[in-house]
Amino acid sequence: MPKLRFPEFKAAPGWKHKRLASFLRDSSGRARSNTTLPVFSSTREGLQRQDTYFDGRVLQNKNDYGVVPPGCFVYRHMSDDGSFKFNINHTGGEIAVSKEYPVFETVELESNFLLALLNEGEHFKRFAFSQKAGGTRTRLYFSKLCDWRAPLPTLPEQQKIADFLNSVDTLITAQGRKVEALKAHKKGLMQQLFPQDGETQPRLRFPEFEGAGEWEVKPLSEVATYENGKAYEQDIVEDGRYIVVNSRFISTDGVVRKYTNADYLTANAGDVLMVLSDLPKGRALAKCYFVETNDRYAVNQRICRLKGKQLASKFLFFILDRNPNLLAYDDGQTQTHLSKSNVLECPLCVPPTKAEQQRIAGCLTSLDELIAAEIRKLNTLKTHKKGLMQQLFPKIGEDDE
Repeated sequence: MPKLRFPEFKAAPGWKHKRLASFLRDSSGRARSNTTLPVFSSTREGLQRQDTYFDGRVLQNKNDYGVVPPGCFVYRHMSDDGSFKFNINHTGGEIAVSKEYPVFETVELESNFLLALLNEGEHFKRFAFSQKAGGTRTRLYFSKLCDWRAPLPTLPEQQKIADFLNSVDTLITAQGRKVEALKAHKKGLMQQLFPQDGETQPRLRFPEFEGAGEWEVKPLSEVATYENGKAYEQDIVEDGRYIVVNSRFISTDGVVRKYTNADYLTANAGDVLMVLSDLPKGRALAKCYFVETNDRYAVNQRICRLKGKQLASKFLFFILDRNPNLLAYDDGQTQTHLSKSNVLECPLCVPPTKAEQQRIAGCLTSLDELIAAEIRKLNTLKTHKKGLMQQLFPKIGEDDE
């Protein structure tokens, strides 16, 4: 019995564990390699068109594709961490996917209820992890999924829960769109506030600086000092004095952390820390982190520490973060390692006065704070949904498989 039940079902019988075999129907089809159907990948972020997921490329496929009819489920049957993400085709038409993806539909079972049960339910997570049989990957074939005994209420209660969770998902989606809209607004604003290639003045300038003269192109070596990070891998502790700034820390905006007590190279407020190495087409190369606090961060190897000499520190952060001149070293084929000379020779177009630098940095900082506030709201909604799931679904018991 779940802890939280809708009033009309409080007197209904308890949920029952039932094998999914009688509720699922294999719906996989096949399409030739030259199909005109849109090709999708089933990812943890949902169904994504392959040409979008792989930066404009559609992978060459010499074999048949699988076909997913509208309203059907699809998922990758192999996982590196034991977690699986199920997706439903809501595109309105058939789509092509890898022929290795299982495809199925539900019979006398609410699809969105099952989707929540599979993607977010603790019962299924336990079952999925139990399928690991040696090796590094967990395999969940469709036949194994059919063997799972899922905790199920009556169909009307399934529909009620699904409708309620869909309403919460609608709120989460709307908040997510708001965050993405703000990020897009910031990107567009930066294109206006900074000169484009071949230009020495931005298209948008604050009124008080309209007659302040053209911006100047200078190598980074003229406006900042540089120092390479140090090796901390042998000095990691569970809870140390310093947070180790590595590429993972910067790429997750400080969420994933390691600690140390060593102080080979530390950072102070106003320093800009930048990733020097990343895989081909990675999202961490030249990504920067702005230090707000003294004596709290240790700079790891493959990270550099930059201190502004003639630039406002926060302006240096905004103009250097994922700078196109540095990203140009990524050939898309091999791992990129930015050298000290690569960074110091990077040309930067800067305003003639520090006052204008600070004005631009202040504007973008305010926008970042607004984005961060909306992200916190988004995370709160996600946490709220997780709590509801724990209440709306029976607690996992020792005998559940």
